Amino acid sequence: MRHQRLVETPVDQINVEERAARFTKRSIKTTSKVEGLLLAVSMCDLTTLEGKDTEGKVRQMCQKARNPLGADLAASHPGVTVAAVCVYPNLVEVAKRSLKGSQVKVAAVATGFPSGQYPLEVRLDDVRQTVELGADEIDMVINRGALLEGDIKTVFDEIVQVKEACGEAHLKVILETGEIGSYDTVRRASFVAMEAGADFIKTSTGKVQPAATMPVALVMLEAIRDFYYATGKRIGMKPAGGIRTSKEALHYLVMLSETLGDDWMTPDLFRFGASALVNDLQMQLAKQATGRYQSGDYFSLD
Repeated sequence: MRHQRLVETPVDQINVEERAARFTKRSIKTTSKVEGLLLAVSMCDLTTLEGKDTEGKVRQMCQKARNPLGADLAASHPGVTVAAVCVYPNLVEVAKRSLKGSQVKVAAVATGFPSGQYPLEVRLDDVRQTVELGADEIDMVINRGALLEGDIKTVFDEIVQVKEACGEAHLKVILETGEIGSYDTVRRASFVAMEAGADFIKTSTGKVQPAATMPVALVMLEAIRDFYYATGKRIGMKPAGGIRTSKEALHYLVMLSETLGDDWMTPDLFRFGASALVNDLQMQLAKQATGRYQSGDYFSLD
């Protein structure tokens, strides 16, 4: 790898965990809080990846993606949408039709999600067909078995081929940090993905616990920072799974700002993979506007 020295820089576990914990203690004033909540909404990828997914469920999710704030809040904050909806490949066309004319992207999982335990050519065909169906973004899973066996070349080469199969679609590379172990391995996998052509690196599929955690996300953000200093190339980051509250989202945004700076404070370079988060963001924005909490019954669950 071109930046082997950076890849092999060991991660100080205690230091990373202490710094990640400090981000949770920052207070945010009311005006900045509203701005942060709205930014977080715009960074969300609404996701449904269940065997029981239906076209009707996807259409409903796309409607929420177009107007995640609801009628009352949208009047005060017009034009706010989520960043993308994420579905299985067979539902990409439904999502594309439902989102026509909006700025919301359609993302789809591929490469044998969530396990990735399929022959490479099958995984590549999965990507090509999904792009042909209209996906703007592809979320792939890496070959964790090869990574854990130390076969970095295989992991790298497979991502390169997936990136080529994506064509014009953006590629998010899922590390599945809950399976690959130490912070050092997370850092190594982050560099492998970025050097192989990832547009985003992503923590998790949401199917494995633990999913996104702040220390893991910090390790990945610092790898992105170091890669940027070495190459001048900005790579995006997506923590996915387990982020459910506005408070947690704001903590992540503080960590993002202080680690990578204002250039990364955009849906083009940071996403939340947490559908349940949108509901809490909506409730918190309503509270800021009215001074009181509303029942969760007033907000759609999808």
